[in-house]
Amino acid sequence: MDLNADVGESFGQWRMGDDAAIMARVSSASIACGFHAGDPRTMAHSCAAAAAAGVSIGAHPGYRDLAGFGRRFMEVDPAELRDEVIYQVGALQAMARAAGTGVRYVKPHGALYNAIVHHAAQARAVVDAMLAVDPALPLLVSPGSEAARLAAAAGIPVVLEAFADRAYNPDGTLVPRTEPGAVLHEVDAVVAQSLRIAVDREVLAVDGTHIPLNVQSLCLHGDTPGAVAMAAAVRTALDGAGVAIRAFA
Repeated sequence: MDLNADVGESFGQWRMGDDAAIMARVSSASIACGFHAGDPRTMAHSCAAAAAAGVSIGAHPGYRDLAGFGRRFMEVDPAELRDEVIYQVGALQAMARAAGTGVRYVKPHGALYNAIVHHAAQARAVVDAMLAVDPALPLLVSPGSEAARLAAAAGIPVVLEAFADRAYNPDGTLVPRTEPGAVLHEVDAVVAQSLRIAVDREVLAVDGTHIPLNVQSLCLHGDTPGAVAMAAAVRTALDGAGVAIRAFA
């Protein structure tokens, strides 16, 4: 199982998360590309930290929405969205190359990630961007999403992901962050969900429904309060359960 974290989300003097501590416990790092969070200096530091830790780097492009941290849906023209994704991935590729490494996958961020579960035009824009940049780069997305379907049809490698620290609806989608309980904050709850996903290949929805989840990557959010403790506890629990942690890319 791959264990990934969303990182590199500081901006200027505003600090978000402890990337170095998170990277010591994960196998992949999805680094913000400057549109929802991050800036050139943060991107450079994150790529260098990932390279030093031997962690696989992914581009984490989102909507152009620093004020909303990329967590608000935006009705963007698909052609413009395509170009903005190309721009973000390309910027991180340059930073990774300067750090002596490279970008190994693409994982859309926040509201864009959720939109391409069902929004065909935006899903197509993301897939078109990846075809333009490098169709060999894997796309990390939710199971059953429109983006996964379109990417697979276009010959782009698709890696499916579940979340250790997010609540699920009965239909397998994430509970919106605007609703209570959408984010799991208790370490024990995050560990229990991680083990259920990695070992039992399922997740419990908020109504108690058992949802099958055959995924290759498990995500922790670097901006969640207590993220470092959560990552450490999850890694220890997965190691103890005999789950080998390694990057998919």
